[in-house]
Parts: sequence; structure tokens; C-alpha cells
Amino acid sequence: MSGPVSPIDREAVLQKYMDERGLKSTRQRHLIVDTFFSAPGHWSVEDVWSKVRLSDARVSVATVYRTMKLLAECGLAHARNFGDGQTRYEAAVGRKHHDHLICTKCGTIVEFENDRIEAMQDAVARKHGFKVISHKLELYGLCRHCQKQLNASSP
Repeated sequence: MSGPVSPIDREAVLQKYMDERGLKSTRQRHLIVDTFFSAPGHWSVEDVWSKVRLSDARVSVATVYRTMKLLAECGLAHARNFGDGQTRYEAAVGRKHHDHLICTKCGTIVEFENDRIEAMQDAVARKHGFKVISHKLELYGLCRHCQKQLNASSP
């Protein structure tokens, strides 16, 4: 899915997916979905759960986990693991493709877009007769802040 996707379209995609699997639509599930899509970023299950509990303290972390898994399975969210063992989710609809810079010290995640990198990836794939279906580019290193801290602590 590309281009803007309204909350109604999101709900329709999720409802169709759940109907096909015999799953129920619940108030808690709607709260979790609305919370997740309320702000951009990379959310862990615990992040979503903490935010959801501000509205309904009875929502369990297991319900959030299952709902986030559903969002990823039906294509509304991407599950990402940036090397720290924790799965984070980001909206998969209504956003342009982007790549990530990940700080291995503080965990900062910076999103970026670069048409030249995309063109080079396409050229490499063509050269090898490869049809790319999807891809992700993740660059790991130290953010500006952590580099300054490292340099300040060095003799």
C-alpha cells in the first residue's frame, strides 16, 4: 500500500483480515490500533502498551502483542528488529519508503530517504537479473551525540 491511507481504509483492511480468520473486533483492539497510528515512529509492544494503558488500564500486554502481530500480518505495520533483540513496529501505509540509521549505543533511530541509493540498488538488482519485491537498508553506528560523548571521554 502506498499513498495516504485513511483510518477508515485501515479499519477496513484490518476488519477484512480478521473476518477471514474468524477473529473478533474488540474495543481494546481498536484502542490499540488508534494509539499505534496516532504518532509516527518505531514502537515496541511495551511502548504501545504504556500509551494504551493511559486510556484503559485493563488492556494486557498480551492483547497489545497479538494486535501488533495482526497489524504486521495484514500489511498495515512493519515489524523491525534493529539488532537489540526488541521488535519495533512502524506504520507500513501512508508513508514513502525510507531507510534507517541506528545508533548502537543509545538506540536512536533516524529515518532517511535517498533517491541515489534507491537507484543504485535497482541497478545492482537488474545487473544480476534479480526482481526486488521489497528491501530494507539499516546502517548501524554512533549518532552525533554518542560520538561527542565518546570523544569527550577519550584522553
